[in-house]
Amino acid sequence: MLPVDLPDTVRDALLAPLVDHACHGVRRDDLTRGRFELLLNEGGSPAPPGTTHFDTPLGAAVRRWCAPVLGLEPRAPAAVYLSRRADLGAAEVNRLLLRAAGVSAFLVDTGTEGADLLTAAEMGAGGGAGADEIVRIEQIEQDVAEMAGGGVEYLDSLGEELSARAVRAAGLKTVVAGRVGLDLDPARPSRGAVLAAANRRLADPKQPLAEPALARHLLWAAADVARERGLPLQVQTGLAACEAGLHLARPALLTGFIRALQPAGVPVVLLTGYPYQREAAQLAHAFPHVYVDIGLALAHTAAGSPRVLAELLELAPFHKQLYGSGCRGLAETCLLGAVYFRRALGQALKERLDAGEWTTADAARVAHMIGAGNARRVYRL
Repeated sequence: MLPVDLPDTVRDALLAPLVDHACHGVRRDDLTRGRFELLLNEGGSPAPPGTTHFDTPLGAAVRRWCAPVLGLEPRAPAAVYLSRRADLGAAEVNRLLLRAAGVSAFLVDTGTEGADLLTAAEMGAGGGAGADEIVRIEQIEQDVAEMAGGGVEYLDSLGEELSARAVRAAGLKTVVAGRVGLDLDPARPSRGAVLAAANRRLADPKQPLAEPALARHLLWAAADVARERGLPLQVQTGLAACEAGLHLARPALLTGFIRALQPAGVPVVLLTGYPYQREAAQLAHAFPHVYVDIGLALAHTAAGSPRVLAELLELAPFHKQLYGSGCRGLAETCLLGAVYFRRALGQALKERLDAGEWTTADAARVAHMIGAGNARRVYRL
């Protein structure tokens, strides 16, 4: 799995247990081929007639790396793989794939939690690892909006609920990029503007948040709670946050908010960023409280992941980079995130060793930092 001729200490560091600081629950139910293929595609759309989502980097990676974990030959045909998956059953498939990832702790975004997804505790049990919750602030806002009787009650309840949920969380997370985009005025909105927006919001509270003034208020309210509790704030960017438009999920659009938040010292963790990972790397380089990962782009780019990760390594400080699989829905994405992280980082380390830039101790230290050490420090695990 790793490049050949790596020193044993570097190989051991790469194969050490990871902290997956950014993942979601995986499906607990048995999946039809159609449902499985929908989950292979980040857009959630079926493949065109006569084609299959197995003909993607991720689909090919499932056949190459997940098939052997389920007892098949590498590169088993898709139909054979899915038949084996069905024979084993979802519970056993999840157990095998989660454990094969070699993760010591999962930090699970529970914002999409539902009866069909494993909880954080179940992810930990299935993977033989520890597990903590990352609280998605938009889900809290949705819950508050559906219960509030007016704008003032909405504002009071939102702050109270954020504080209450943060007590048992390892961090907070926002998907504001997918709701209204990251090109927001970074300043705190006035109370009057927030109350007016809240009253508009409460006219149809079951709809997702779409009021820019409320999105800004929610970000700042979450930042206040994160500062009080000593928690990081994750911000989804790039590939996984493009519902409002991929161009509105560029990490660079967040620069004003990042700068405004710097005095508070709240760690801001930019998730995924792809295909704008160089912007995320620049922000981590420029601001002391910004951290980055490449997330689900590892599994989705598969054999191309070394080039993607290399663009973070160009500029982002090594103590600012974290490992996150970004896995969602399919346990396969948890395993593949780990596989391609280790392969991509191993290739980068070998290049630096061969060029004489680093010592073996340097390479092993960087592998430990990015794989687990940085996350343990940032999330106070």
